[in-house]
Amino acid sequence: MPLHRYFWLPAVLGSLLMAALIGWLARPLPQRPDQPTSGLLELLETDSTVGASVVPRVPPVADPDHVPLEIRVGLVSQSPITAFQPGPDVLCRNQNGSLIPSQQLGKRIASSTPKEIHCSGGPLQINQHHYRGDVSLLKGQGDWLPVVSLALETYVASVVGAEMPSQWHQKALKAQAVAARSYAMAHLARPATTAYHLGDTTRWQVFAGEKSTTQASRSATPQPRGMILSYSGGIVESLYASNAQVSAEAHGHLGASMSQTGAQHLASQGLPFNAILGRYYAGASLARLTWHDQ
Repeated sequence: MPLHRYFWLPAVLGSLLMAALIGWLARPLPQRPDQPTSGLLELLETDSTVGASVVPRVPPVADPDHVPLEIRVGLVSQSPITAFQPGPDVLCRNQNGSLIPSQQLGKRIASSTPKEIHCSGGPLQINQHHYRGDVSLLKGQGDWLPVVSLALETYVASVVGAEMPSQWHQKALKAQAVAARSYAMAHLARPATTAYHLGDTTRWQVFAGEKSTTQASRSATPQPRGMILSYSGGIVESLYASNAQVSAEAHGHLGASMSQTGAQHLASQGLPFNAILGRYYAGASLARLTWHDQ
């Protein structure tokens, strides 16, 4: 679990209009075979809350409750690549689409060309870490940078397992899931770079692929599935840190930050996940992402 996290960005994207958000998210999304070819993403928001003592209401279940969003994560912690092992069903191609034979893949990575390699079709291993999703290897000025594209909920489950101990209270893990999803959505709307939405280290939020995906972290995501924190029609960039002291030092000037150990303490006292979030993100409401076919 990270000890600290420092951001220069504001805690709340209050200036982001709902129409702009919907317009951006309604663009064509990376498609999987089982995904719809078009749709509209909306925020189904509860009444706004005011004051730290008010518990944000949980939005009704969306219909359908599956939001086919994918997020691109720059695996900056895995650059340089010292070992790359695709699964037996993975196909890797050059940027022009030509297939790279498996016996030549290591040579291509070791060389300066091509500039991009795209792999899809199954799990793979990078530097002893296992990942699910499509992976692009991008050659920059120095080393290759792996970028994984995966379902948002799969990403959130991994972040929860990396950011909180899996043996912690389920209500704390659920609060973490909402915070992690809200933070990810802020970067879907405002990517870190043109190549990826956010990285995998404490500069953003920790993502460790399959290594940090546990039964507890997967169980923490379904009930608050698609749920994020919202404020005045915008997305709350839900900052958090390991404890109250670090949270105050890192984010106190921004006005809203969750203490992870504090969330665990509140959960052990019986507070539900939405009440825990209300303690740390005063004035925010809970909103649920919904997907409508066009």
